[in-house]
Amino acid sequence: MTLQTILLTAHSWIRWLALLAAAAALIRYVLGWLQGHEFDGLARGLMAAYSGLLDLNALIGLIQLIAFWGDYSAIAGGFPRTQIEHFTTLLIAVIVAHLPARLWQDKPAAVRYRNGALAILASLVLIIVGITVLAGNRWVFRGL
Repeated sequence: MTLQTILLTAHSWIRWLALLAAAAALIRYVLGWLQGHEFDGLARGLMAAYSGLLDLNALIGLIQLIAFWGDYSAIAGGFPRTQIEHFTTLLIAVIVAHLPARLWQDKPAAVRYRNGALAILASLVLIIVGITVLAGNRWVFRGL
C-alpha cells in the first residue's frame, strides 16, 4: 500500500466521520433552536468535532496536493483544475464550519443555535459541491 493510497483512504473515511458529526451537530442545533434550550457544552462539542474533522481532512488533502503534485500533473497533462476547485470549495466549507465558534459566541442561545445550524447546512452544501467536481464515483467508501 502506497502513501498516496493511505492518504486517499484516510481522506475518504474522515469525510464520512465528518458527515456523521455534522448530522449529530445539526440535530442538536435545530432541536436547541426550536425548543429554546440554553447553549451548552454538547452543542459546542459537536460543532468542535465537526469542524475539527474538517480541519484534519483539509490538512490531509493539502498534504496530498503538495506531496503528489507531480503525479496529478503527469496524469492530466498539467495540474487538473478540478483538484484546485475541490480544494478551494472545501477550504471555504471549513471556514464556514468555524464561523459559529468565532462570530456568534457572545450572542443569545437561540441565535447561536440558528446560525450554527445554518453554518452546518452551508458547509455541507459546499462539501457536496466540492466532492462532486471530482471525476469518478466519490460517494463510496474507499479501502473496503
